[in-house]
Amino acid sequence: MQISINGLKKCFGEKVAVDIESLDIHSGDIIGLVGNNGAGKTTLFRLMLDLLKADDGRVSFVFGNESEPSEPIDPSQSEAWKEFTGAYIDEGFLIDFLTAEEFFTFVGKVCGLNESATFERVHEYDSLMNGEILDQKKLIRDYSAGNKQKIGIIAALLNHPQLLVLDEPFNFLDPSSQNILKHTLTTYREQTGATILVSSHNLQHTIDISNRITLMEHGHIIRDIDNREGAAQKELEAYFNVES
Repeated sequence: MQISINGLKKCFGEKVAVDIESLDIHSGDIIGLVGNNGAGKTTLFRLMLDLLKADDGRVSFVFGNESEPSEPIDPSQSEAWKEFTGAYIDEGFLIDFLTAEEFFTFVGKVCGLNESATFERVHEYDSLMNGEILDQKKLIRDYSAGNKQKIGIIAALLNHPQLLVLDEPFNFLDPSSQNILKHTLTTYREQTGATILVSSHNLQHTIDISNRITLMEHGHIIRDIDNREGAAQKELEAYFNVES
């Protein structure tokens, strides 16, 4: 799964939220998107997922493998990309008047899974759920923020996506759950070759899981850093120490 972004721009009034001349994301990348509040990270994800209309430019997805790639897909012009994509941005992705079981069943049906297959996949993430999600006899709205986060992430993984997009996935999780999530994401990439995009204010977790770090400032990408063996750490620490 590859992504090409070209001339992508989004403004809110006079404020430039995203202005990216060019960005290529390669199959199997785990990209960590970092930047201070207002950098444009969430807006970029929303543009990529056709949740916002761009003022200019385009995003192209190429699914499949190198020997049998799809034709480039513009997510603003086609629905075909949804079959291969999983995402969790915020609580708006949940249906909070359902129980967790009802929500997983609904998402499974959308993905073409029967109930048995759905919960077989849900149980792949038992360690992340830690006994706090299933069989609780309550609606999603009544779960803690951390458990809502887990429900959203697991739902995003149900269709075994080639592209996984997660905005601030470590938010609200306790330290044990954060470490389990890191392992979950890296293992998923190793097993499937999926492309994973993660935005986070947690620099260490982002460095730990990402092979590339993309640093945004005022809607622009100011650095695209090779992070093999954690090579981006010193540069990122210096950048954010200056900002603070």
